[in-house]
Amino acid sequence: MKGTNSNLYVDEDFYQHCSKFAVMKKTSSFFLTAVLVIVAGSAFLEEENADIQTKAGLGKKLFSEKILSKDSSISCASCHKPQFAFADTVAFSIGIKGKLTKRNTPSVLNMKNRPYYFWDGRASTLEDQSLMPIQNPDEMGLPIDEAVKRMNRSREYIQLFQKIFGQKPDAKNLAAAFAAYEKTLETVDSKFDDWSNSIKNLSASEERGRELFVGDKAKCFDCHRMEDFTNDDFKNIGLYNEKDLNDAGLFNITNKEADKGKFKTPGLRNVAVTAPYMHNGMFNTLEEVVEYYNNPQKFVANSINMDNSLKQPLGLTDKEKKDIVAFLKTLTDKIFLKKK
Repeated sequence: MKGTNSNLYVDEDFYQHCSKFAVMKKTSSFFLTAVLVIVAGSAFLEEENADIQTKAGLGKKLFSEKILSKDSSISCASCHKPQFAFADTVAFSIGIKGKLTKRNTPSVLNMKNRPYYFWDGRASTLEDQSLMPIQNPDEMGLPIDEAVKRMNRSREYIQLFQKIFGQKPDAKNLAAAFAAYEKTLETVDSKFDDWSNSIKNLSASEERGRELFVGDKAKCFDCHRMEDFTNDDFKNIGLYNEKDLNDAGLFNITNKEADKGKFKTPGLRNVAVTAPYMHNGMFNTLEEVVEYYNNPQKFVANSINMDNSLKQPLGLTDKEKKDIVAFLKTLTDKIFLKKK
């Protein structure tokens, strides 16, 4: 080029080549950085979840996972509070958008050997039970298909499910993880267990309460028996009148007239820390519960289909009522006594 120093001249082709190279270098650098971030993130998640090696461990994490609710506001643990023996402290739990559940939240402890679940027994396995609150519109309100999609949008959960199940999250392994965790929630370390194993004696009041509990006067043992203090049967205890007490319980599942007002007999382990009581949470204390059983018709005069065994007052004295409550408190596992 005339008038230009040839040593300083660089043609346009060279400039274009350099520009393309610079763009390629920046692009490569960006992708390399992105890959390093992903790898680092995966390594961090693996380290953070290193202690999760089993289905139960994964289920425990999922139990507190809020993205399994429609608006990501609550988890299973929001209603099944671990510090209260995995029950709630109110008559009706609060679901998404402030909705109230239709029944009192029962404890999920000692469920491993139960033949069915919920107050009306509508689930026959822990796997079935575990997914129902997620999709219940009054509870977590999230369709299971959407729950699975959310799990599969999470690199953390994809990684965990691959590690535990060897596959991505789906409804089946989601339920399996929940069930595995709930099967670990067994309690056998109460004062009553110490007495049963000849380690510790009950107090005089507790022993009198135990004798009443298993005897013919209080009749508690007729329904609350076996290692978890339940016969896993259904009974109408008088809390149904088709008016203010209109939850038909088992009838809603079977459509049998004889099942109106029947509910599953709950286990009594840790009962002292799971108030309020009954399917509708109408009693706040164990004292109120014992008072009710002593004379149900004093509370509900027009009950329908009440079991014959409850139609006559028990005739318990004030001292006997206190003794029964004292015995019931011996069924509390020590882990919950320490957290009081």
